[in-house]
Amino acid sequence: MIKSYKLKRGIANTAIYIILAVMCLIWIFPLVWLVLHSFRINPVDPSIAPAKFSDTLFPLANEWGFDNYIGLFKETQFLRWFLNTLFVAVCSCIISTLSVLMVAYTFSRLRFKARKPFINVGMIMGMFPGFMTTIAMLHILKLIGLDQSLLGLILCYSGGSGLGYLVAKGFFDTIPRALDEAATIDGANKNQIFWKIILPMSKPIVVYTVLTSFINPWCDFILVRILMSDNDANYTVSRGLWYWTEKEMINNNFRYFLSGSVVVAIPITALFLYMQKYYVEGVTAGGVKG
Repeated sequence: MIKSYKLKRGIANTAIYIILAVMCLIWIFPLVWLVLHSFRINPVDPSIAPAKFSDTLFPLANEWGFDNYIGLFKETQFLRWFLNTLFVAVCSCIISTLSVLMVAYTFSRLRFKARKPFINVGMIMGMFPGFMTTIAMLHILKLIGLDQSLLGLILCYSGGSGLGYLVAKGFFDTIPRALDEAATIDGANKNQIFWKIILPMSKPIVVYTVLTSFINPWCDFILVRILMSDNDANYTVSRGLWYWTEKEMINNNFRYFLSGSVVVAIPITALFLYMQKYYVEGVTAGGVKG
């Protein structure tokens, strides 16, 4: 009986591992193709059209080089688009992180009459997808003269960020209120308790909020596609890469699209790997005795 159970369990585990391996290959193959072909050089025609890439899955070793990456920064506006994206992502991340944590702390620790209605309204509004308000935001930005500008993007990304308080509030709820009471007895006010006691103990949720607040503007395409339809100098990377795939541009810029896609993935990957260490350290940090 035991041997039969172990045999069935081994077969089931093997099948699961095979399925997961196949799914992993399906997911990772386009990324491998993208990276390899970003180093591919066409020795005949410097303009590498998409059709040139359909004749082989993997480029030969003697076709590799950094020409596409060198041309990406020397011959295009990619560096400006990259800096635009970085500026928007960093500003939006700072504003959004502060907004989310402050709103979450308020709903978790403070008690006032409108607390529950505000929580319910925030949860309901958070259920609606953000793209529903895109056209409205476009017209509002036009009225105040901030359309086609990076400042307008920052306002759109960070304006409603406070509605994402739910996860952070749940984390703050797990921190014992005895700490707040002890700090109050020692003369600390709510502001000091938040900055000097709650936040240092909340590294996991701070890191989570920073990551999500940075990734959204860094990777978003829909909003910037609508708001930045005319001024290519204010494009972010996602809008610029899409611009290179348009019919009249793709033949001469597809190689830059490939190399640009690789470059834009490096910062967010490095950020996640760097912040992940602090996330684990925060989760495994010491608790409260008492």
